[in-house]
Amino acid sequence: MRQRSYDILPTYFYEPNCCMLKILSEQASVFSLFLSELRDVHIQKDPFRFRRNLERIGEIFAYEISRELRYIPCEVETPLGIASALKLAEEVVIASVLRAGLPLHHGLLQFFDKAQNGFIAAYRKHHKDNSFEIRLEYVSSPLLTGKTLILCDPMLATGQSMVESYRALSERMGRPEITHVVAVVASEEGYNYARRHMPENTMFWLGALDPELNAKSYIVPGLGDAGDLAYGQKD
Repeated sequence: MRQRSYDILPTYFYEPNCCMLKILSEQASVFSLFLSELRDVHIQKDPFRFRRNLERIGEIFAYEISRELRYIPCEVETPLGIASALKLAEEVVIASVLRAGLPLHHGLLQFFDKAQNGFIAAYRKHHKDNSFEIRLEYVSSPLLTGKTLILCDPMLATGQSMVESYRALSERMGRPEITHVVAVVASEEGYNYARRHMPENTMFWLGALDPELNAKSYIVPGLGDAGDLAYGQKD
C-alpha cells in the first residue's frame, strides 16, 4: 500500500494479501446511528428515510476515503490575499451496482463532486437447486487505467457480485491504480471471498461485518433487501 504523508496514521486491519479493512461502526460515531436506523424494521417502512440514511452513510464513507488519497499543494486567492491549500492529485471514479447502490453512490458523489461515474447492473440468476450465478446485463464506465476506483454496493453478501463487477470493469476499462470497495453491511464469508479475489491494491470500507449468511445467501442479521427497501419490491 502507498504511504500517506501524514504524521498520524489511523488504525486499520491489514490482511495477508495486503488488502486493508476498515469497519466504521467499530468506533462510536453518528455513523452507527444511521446504520441502526437502516437495520430497524420499523424505520425501514419509510423509503425516503432509508434512502437518505444510505446517502448520509455514503458521505461519511467519502470523507474517510478522502483521508487516504493523495493531494498536492496549491494556492487560492481570497478577497484579502493568498492562502495555501491542497487539491486532489487523483482521478476518482465512483462505480455502483444497480439499483441498491444509487443512494450510496449519491452520498459519495456529494463529496467527490468532480468524480467520473460508472454503473453496473448485476443480479442473481437462481437455479432449481437453490444455487445461483451472477449475471451482468449492463456496464457503463469511463476508462479506469491509473485512476482511483470507488466500487460500492450496500450489501456484500457472498461477495460474488462485487468481484464480478470489478472484473467486468477492469476487463473493459482498464485496471485502476487502487480500488476502494464500499459496503454498508458485509458478511464474513462475503468479505473473505472478495478479499481473496480482488487485487492486492484494494481497500475495504465496511459499515458492519456480520457473522453469517442464511440458506438464501442473505446476510444475518443484515438489514434485508436494500434495493426493495429503497425503491420498492420488484417482480
